[in-house]
Amino acid sequence: MKYLVVVVVVLVVVWLLRGQRRKEASAPRSSARPREAPQQMVDCAHCGVHLPAADAVRGEDGRHYCTAAHRLAGPR
Repeated sequence: MKYLVVVVVVLVVVWLLRGQRRKEASAPRSSARPREAPQQMVDCAHCGVHLPAADAVRGEDGRHYCTAAHRLAGPR
């Protein structure tokens, strides 16, 4: 009979510890680095590839190009 009481106490302790771990796992964690803001995407006037506006080469005509070679080649 005393072994049954010991087993029940051990099971209750294990059940309580698992419940505590689930609470910790489900709690939202703050990320180590902040998220970056989304960048505006543009498409190349020559080949149509999409790229961030900060990486695009802008032509005299106001259009965006992915490389200087495509800027020189002009739009399609």
